Amino acid sequence: MRPLSRARTRLLASYALLTSAALLLTACGSGDSTDATDTTAKGKASVARIPTTDVVSDIGKDPASAKLLPAGTTSLTLAVSVGGSPPGTTYLDDGTTLTGEDVDFSLAVAKVLGIRLKTEQASFEAILPALDSGKYDVGASNFGVTDERRRTIDFVTYINDGQGFATREDSKLSKVTDLRQLCGLNVATGAGTTFEATLEENKHLCADAGKKAYRVQTYSEPGAIWSSLQQGRSDIVMSTINGLRYAVAQQTGVKFLNEFHRLDVGFAFKKGSPLAPAFRSAVDKLIADGAYARILKKWGTTGSALTESRISPPELKN
Repeated sequence: MRPLSRARTRLLASYALLTSAALLLTACGSGDSTDATDTTAKGKASVARIPTTDVVSDIGKDPASAKLLPAGTTSLTLAVSVGGSPPGTTYLDDGTTLTGEDVDFSLAVAKVLGIRLKTEQASFEAILPALDSGKYDVGASNFGVTDERRRTIDFVTYINDGQGFATREDSKLSKVTDLRQLCGLNVATGAGTTFEATLEENKHLCADAGKKAYRVQTYSEPGAIWSSLQQGRSDIVMSTINGLRYAVAQQTGVKFLNEFHRLDVGFAFKKGSPLAPAFRSAVDKLIADGAYARILKKWGTTGSALTESRISPPELKN
């Protein structure tokens, strides 16, 4: 085994910082916490600061939206995937309080509808199948709306995010506009995601071009993805645009490459769920009264705003 270079040593140190941030989750104080990073005088990323601004508690019930719920609905079971870094779902430093953009949107919609949410944790890849079985009423874990998923799942959109790429700063990779640019490389991504599906469905592009196929490496934990990249087991990461931008901002030695494919993101329901119209009305209410914009500002994702919510719209083509 070759000894680690100074550059690689710095990368591993940066990864340790990010991992510490994910585990310790040092929160910032009260007030507007839109700045989600803390930087030392030397310019190296330090422990990530988790935004804690309360953007939900003052939201009131909207009778018109609540009326769209099935009769007698007072509580719902929400499934979330925990373990990422902001804006994804994670814990505050008390080890019990969940936070993240999806959490804030879920709580905000519940306030508008006047219902309680029982939140349960599940792996990302397990949530959608469990909706069909009735184990959960709704899922919220940055689920991109795709035509494939719409066959079995209903969605209520609340943000626009999508697929992007990141890599090490010393990589010669640049903007990825065609998956054939990945031929022969190791690509790290999350298990059960649209990224995995996109990569697997398009492996043939390399063979069609007479090139060596890229290798898809899937992980259940975001920390494992970054570890794979920084230790050289992977060449590039494919993940959410907003998640990549945040993660790169917390580390030295890595860079965001580009957006690849935009997708609307939505609450997920069993196909034909009667809950969808009420959730759409609630999201539109949040957009209209300004609470929606405050949630986006808190998590630094204002560029992902929607002008209205829709139920299971066609997959964005770009």
